[in-house]
Amino acid sequence: MGGFSIWHILIFAIILLLLFGGNRFSAMMGDVAKGLKSFKAGMADEDEDKRRRYDEQRKAEPRQLPRDQEPIDVTPHSSEPAAPPPPRDDEAR
Repeated sequence: MGGFSIWHILIFAIILLLLFGGNRFSAMMGDVAKGLKSFKAGMADEDEDKRRRYDEQRKAEPRQLPRDQEPIDVTPHSSEPAAPPPPRDDEAR
């Protein structure tokens, strides 16, 4: 109850073929395929346009760094002066 068997689907397909005819049905499927192809082509063209505009914008406006800032000093500085090394054992005292 409530489920479609393979026989129900076959009978439904035969009725559709009789109503629309084989030629008209294949023409509709061809139109659907053409629509999908044109949609894919449109999406690909849009992506290429975006990429081209981005590249042109990057070439037209080179990025310049601000010149009023000094470079950041990252060298470590100790807060206390370095202690002299301890005397070695082999040195004469």
